[in-house]
Amino acid sequence: MYIHELKDWPRFSWDQEKIDFLLIGVRHWQGRLMGGMESIGFRFREEIVLQNLTEDVVKSSAIEGEILDQSLVRSSVARHLGIEVAALNRIDRDVEGIVEIMLDATQKFDQPLTKERLFHWHLALFPDQNNSFRKIKTGQWRTSPIQVVSGPLGREKIHFEGPSVKRVDQEMRSFLDWIDKEKKIDLVLKAAIAHLWFVTIHPFDDGNGRIGRAIADLLLARSENSSCRFYSLSAQIQSERKGYYQILEQTQKGGLDITCWIEWFLHCLGRAIEKALSFLESAKHKEHVWKMIAEISLNDRQRKLINRLLDGFDGKLTSSKWAKIAKCSQDTAYRDIIDLVDKGLLIKNVEGGRSTSYSLKSIE
Repeated sequence: MYIHELKDWPRFSWDQEKIDFLLIGVRHWQGRLMGGMESIGFRFREEIVLQNLTEDVVKSSAIEGEILDQSLVRSSVARHLGIEVAALNRIDRDVEGIVEIMLDATQKFDQPLTKERLFHWHLALFPDQNNSFRKIKTGQWRTSPIQVVSGPLGREKIHFEGPSVKRVDQEMRSFLDWIDKEKKIDLVLKAAIAHLWFVTIHPFDDGNGRIGRAIADLLLARSENSSCRFYSLSAQIQSERKGYYQILEQTQKGGLDITCWIEWFLHCLGRAIEKALSFLESAKHKEHVWKMIAEISLNDRQRKLINRLLDGFDGKLTSSKWAKIAKCSQDTAYRDIIDLVDKGLLIKNVEGGRSTSYSLKSIE
């Protein structure tokens, strides 16, 4: 029996003492992150928002097995936010759709979540049904039974079955009414409950996971009263994908006490924020370095090189490696590097080897 078949569905319960302990911790980390982001400059803050929204879109799709081109996603997010980056000319309608959903959820977090808004998100998620092998009814509740199945043909394992078609509309009315009117529950806790509730109803033919995570992001943005996304919950869920599906299945086949689901969600969210705090420290260092060298004349390739080193260069920097990255001749790459050595920004590594390598000089 699934939880949506229980007599008291959807009257969820949880161990308030256990949840409060975790919730206080998450709220503390949220406050530290939001305060820390205020201490860095607008340009760096803007870059962090762009990076996290890009990661949210890419990783939310990856959870469902759909791999998006990260450069196209980044270009789309930047274009929608009006951020000046090297935008790509090519536009992918599938990428544009999921970007529109994520930005609508997070940039317009204070607007009501309605059936019409969810239908708009679903239409955006599947923009071109004419060329689709599997026809999905878009912009409407599903009209056929739904099962979550894995395994080869003939040996399928059913993980979950959604409520019957005739129940979907009323189930979604109750859900949206709760989203709109429930004011007593902390918004972070509400995000955890809302995600579980929505994916259990499974109201659409497809795309329920991505839309469910967008709903969670909307409520998390409300909890911070900010449209700036400084962490990616979807990226953290994707890195813990196996545990995510396990706890969902366990909860959907259990009782209406959903303490274990909420604990998992809050732990996952806490780890996402912790990663963001770690990234914030590196962003502060990066900003400090650029302030210290602001008066030094550098070309665009050298600026890119320094940023790559500050972000964590993979392996050792050599002139040949830099020539490939910067798409320039090896002579030009060597001149760029030697100029940075002369200006006191790079140092030659002391170890020997076939190729001379360089590191960023410590700048206090």
